[in-house]
Amino acid sequence: MKTTAQRVTMAAVALLAAACATKPVDTPSVVEVPQGTTDGQLEFKLAGGNYACDQGVRVGVEREHDGAKNHRVAVNWKGKRHVLERDPSYSGLPRFEDNRSGLVWIDLPWKSVLLDGRTHKPLATECKLS
Repeated sequence: MKTTAQRVTMAAVALLAAACATKPVDTPSVVEVPQGTTDGQLEFKLAGGNYACDQGVRVGVEREHDGAKNHRVAVNWKGKRHVLERDPSYSGLPRFEDNRSGLVWIDLPWKSVLLDGRTHKPLATECKLS
C-alpha cells in the first residue's frame, strides 16, 4: 500500500513527465544513460550547481557521489543549506528528502523540482541547471 507522500510524488513526477512530453526537450550534456538499476532505483549522472526555476526562484545543489551512486545532495534553499538523503522511490527516479526540514528534491535529467514534503506542495518547479 502506498503512502500519501508516495502517491503525491508519483503524481508530481507524472505531471512533470506529461509536461515534458508535449514539446521537444533538450537533454543536458551532463546526463548519461542510467547506470545499474539492480535495486530498482535509477542513477543519472547530473551536475551540481545553481538551478534556475520558474518565477525567478533559484536553488543551489551540491552532489555527493559514492562511486556510481548518488546518495545525498545538499540543497541551498532560502539562505540555508539542507542535506537531503536518497529515499528510494516507487518509480525509481532519484528522490532526496530531509525529514527535519521536510524538503524533497526530485531529479530528472531534463528538469528537477523542490517540494514541501509535509504539505506536498511544489516550492520550486521547472528547475534547470543554469
